[in-house]
Amino acid sequence: MATASRLLIRGGRVVNEDHSQVTDVLVEDGVVRALGSDLLAAGTSAEGLRILDATGKLVLPGGIDTHTHMQFPFMGSRSIDDFYQGTKAALAGGTTMILDFAIPQKGCSLIEAFDMWRSWADPKVCCDYSLHVAVTWWSDQGAKKMLALGITGPEGHELCRPETVEAEATLRAITIANAVNCPLYIVHVMSKSSAKVIADARREGKVVFGEPIAASLGTDGTHYWNKEWHHAAHHVMGPPLRPDPSTPGFLMNLLANGDLTTTGSDHCTFNTCQKALGRDDFSKIPNGINGVEDRMSVLWEKGVHSGKMDENRFVAVTSTNAAKIFNLYPRKGRIAVGSDADIVIWDPKATRTISAKTHHQAVNFNIFEGMVCHGVPLVTISRGKVVYEAGVFNVNAGDGKYIPRKPFAEYVYKRIKQRDQTCTPSPVERLPYKGEVVLLKAGGKTEASAPATRKLAHC
Repeated sequence: MATASRLLIRGGRVVNEDHSQVTDVLVEDGVVRALGSDLLAAGTSAEGLRILDATGKLVLPGGIDTHTHMQFPFMGSRSIDDFYQGTKAALAGGTTMILDFAIPQKGCSLIEAFDMWRSWADPKVCCDYSLHVAVTWWSDQGAKKMLALGITGPEGHELCRPETVEAEATLRAITIANAVNCPLYIVHVMSKSSAKVIADARREGKVVFGEPIAASLGTDGTHYWNKEWHHAAHHVMGPPLRPDPSTPGFLMNLLANGDLTTTGSDHCTFNTCQKALGRDDFSKIPNGINGVEDRMSVLWEKGVHSGKMDENRFVAVTSTNAAKIFNLYPRKGRIAVGSDADIVIWDPKATRTISAKTHHQAVNFNIFEGMVCHGVPLVTISRGKVVYEAGVFNVNAGDGKYIPRKPFAEYVYKRIKQRDQTCTPSPVERLPYKGEVVLLKAGGKTEASAPATRKLAHC
């Protein structure tokens, strides 16, 4: 991405996950070079410098969306937002990096899937990105039972994926991960039950992280029973939204107090005509909803504006925690000297109304339609370049780049490594057994053997 050589963001309140302060930010060659009061007066050269006035505004680290599916081939179709349109929309919403899922077809190798997704993304992305590689398979026997009962509409999608099953699967994954001393990251937490399982596990000391998404924090599953088929179908995703209307507030509370850790969008969009593949059979409706453009505003509205979390926690759950978990920190997720200049100038007093008529996502429906959000991204800066300002883009396909990530982030594995060192099984030192041992021989005869020594392991 070609970057402006120098930027000075003046007078804004810089918000990181641990503190906020009014300070100037100097950006050179795509990275933050200095933070301080009145940097121009302090001797910073004005040559080639563009000045952005952020007085009365917040200056935030660019959002990191931990969960997207751009141009994803799924259920006989392909999600309508490709890596170009989807990442442009992300920038408009204040997100400067996405983590997309490379999902191999059955029988396809993980490396082949990774290479395929890179070939799709690299020429198109407008913001930085990285990839998760998934191993997936599922059964359709729940769905067949609903269809046999004559339930063919979108409500059947939720009915055959009950909340109790989501919670049970979450508990099972946590139990297995803890048994082998492995950290666990649980994507798109959709229900109160599964969130409670995660919260309880964290309070028991288990290394587990939960990721609710914008949809589960901003709306609910009552839409599946809407009389308009297309309205109901556009909310179909897996796991489904839960019909309990208290779910979004419950999840937001857990996100605010640290029981849940990050936020994604699970952005995977299909137009109405694509959703109509399942007009007579809900199991054939392509699963997916929007959110990459709206995640930051929905989180601010439902979290900060409502009084459930402060501005620092907002930065943590929309950017910093993701950067720490996925080994991008402090390059990403923080405004600090040496960090990438992924920055959003945010107006907490401005409002916008979410609508499919005005959003930048390619999909023709928005699950947050009509929501008034306090908190609007005015300027988005990606690696030092102003890419979105006052509703206007200044970005091209391929300007973003793939960001490789090293394994074993300290934020995740520090406790794991300590437990490996201190909880390694060791033999019990004891005196040898000196008695006889009876052996059963062929024909049922028994005889005594020589004394044996045994050792038992314990942790």
